Amino acid sequence: MMRHFRSLVSLRVRSVPGMERAVVRVLPGDSRVTIALRLIGIRRNLQRDRTELLGRTLTRIAATASKKVRGKEPGGEVPGVRLWYQGREVPGDEPNCSAWREGSVLEVGQTRYLVERNPPSFLQLELPRSVLVGSPLSPRVQVEFGTIEASEFVWYRQAGDSTKDEARDGWEEVGRGRVFTPGKTELGKRLKLMATPGDGHRQGPAVQTELTGPVEDEPCHCLSDPRHLLTQSPAALPGFRTVSYNILADIYAQTELSRTALYPYCPDRALERGYRQNLLRREVTGYRADLLCLQEVERETFEGSLGSVLGATGLDGTFRVKEKQHEGLATFYRRDRFRLVSQHDVTLAETLREDPVQSDLRHRLAGFPAVWDSVMRRSTALQVLVLESTDNPARKLCLANTHLYFHPNGGNIRLIQMTVALTHLRHVACELYPGIPVVFCGDFNSMPNSGIYRFVTSGSISEDHEDWTSNGEEEQCNMALTHPFKLASACGTPDYTNYIGDFNGCLDYIFIDSLSLDVERIIPLPSHEEVIRHKALPSVSHPSDHLALVCDLKWK
Repeated sequence: MMRHFRSLVSLRVRSVPGMERAVVRVLPGDSRVTIALRLIGIRRNLQRDRTELLGRTLTRIAATASKKVRGKEPGGEVPGVRLWYQGREVPGDEPNCSAWREGSVLEVGQTRYLVERNPPSFLQLELPRSVLVGSPLSPRVQVEFGTIEASEFVWYRQAGDSTKDEARDGWEEVGRGRVFTPGKTELGKRLKLMATPGDGHRQGPAVQTELTGPVEDEPCHCLSDPRHLLTQSPAALPGFRTVSYNILADIYAQTELSRTALYPYCPDRALERGYRQNLLRREVTGYRADLLCLQEVERETFEGSLGSVLGATGLDGTFRVKEKQHEGLATFYRRDRFRLVSQHDVTLAETLREDPVQSDLRHRLAGFPAVWDSVMRRSTALQVLVLESTDNPARKLCLANTHLYFHPNGGNIRLIQMTVALTHLRHVACELYPGIPVVFCGDFNSMPNSGIYRFVTSGSISEDHEDWTSNGEEEQCNMALTHPFKLASACGTPDYTNYIGDFNGCLDYIFIDSLSLDVERIIPLPSHEEVIRHKALPSVSHPSDHLALVCDLKWK
């Protein structure tokens, strides 16, 4: 929910002695002009037509200033009201849209106001509901007439004993910048953020917001902690660290099915959104990824606590929702290592139905109407980004991210979906940008002995593979398929990447172009003893039922 901070805005004046502020908001295409100033001790927001003549607006201000604080009847002499710009009075026949210039001076009787036209301001400044020690914290921010980069952020810790009401007015500064990671000294205390919007030349009114509760203690052991010891430093150039991770959407973690059947071993608190988001922020930022592909991402997660932290720590990201599931894919890249050249996201069903490059598969599926209908019902998406290295712009790559159909009997549907995806990638990486390497991440819901894995890594699948009949004879669609890439699993085939109470298996992969890219280092998965410490995943020490794949890649 977007929060507007009229009541929280600090009314401090810029360093102009004897002058207050009049904030004028004029938006292109908006029929109204808003003039915000303090008159007779009350903060007023006057809305006037942008084409209205200045003289009429000043008359209205004069009438408002002459009213008593209580009641509507006139209260004394109407004050003189004038607008000055660069020492000259602005004529009354000038329309509002141009009359109110930055740096003008408004006189209302004996009071003078410095006019600020469209100053930087926050439309939104929001902190997560709960915060754990060791979990990076960054506000969800929306700035108008400014930039996040030019804005200032100062963090304060509640001084003294947070259990005592009298300590609430005592705050001490503990950090500056968009990201703050609470430590043990913040445990049990509230945090406050004072933020000042800016555009590089001006600063707008400061806004403050507080956590709704004190900082809570971290788990005694997070499953990602030993892995973070190996990712304390970024990948050395010209290499780049790549991460693929199904983070478990909150809409799935919060269902009654999840609590009672899928994850009955997981405490309710560990399935709560706030708790899991804290662990996710801590884990994902600790990998120091250059390329990050996430699955089961909700828009609130992308735009909120996780996305804001990733953005503040140097990653730019894009989001693609699966409309039917209300979650989707998020792909991030480190902005000082990669530049986005182009983006080619698709919904697999839609591109199969409409894209000319899919005509061959579309024609072959005409003989299998049941399979066609099943594929068309899925909202599976594919994100595709073409990136170039900031270190060497001649080096480009095609980064893809997907989450294939999940059903255990859906091997035939996944084969069709993978064929659509690889055909689309062929168009991007072989035709639009000939010869650039592919990095294809995702939750493919396919074990190493599946048709999908064989198809991707060998380049072909025979028409008699058993996965073509995975959902019975009614949906069989036997066909031989090929693709042009030489792809290998960068992290191999671990025993499992998904571990819940009644299932474990390897479902996630980072497929790379083996002709152009090498694996420099694989960050080992947690040991089996660590994974089952709390029986299975998710747990109090891990936010998802999947494990992140992490590896350092380099160009050959």
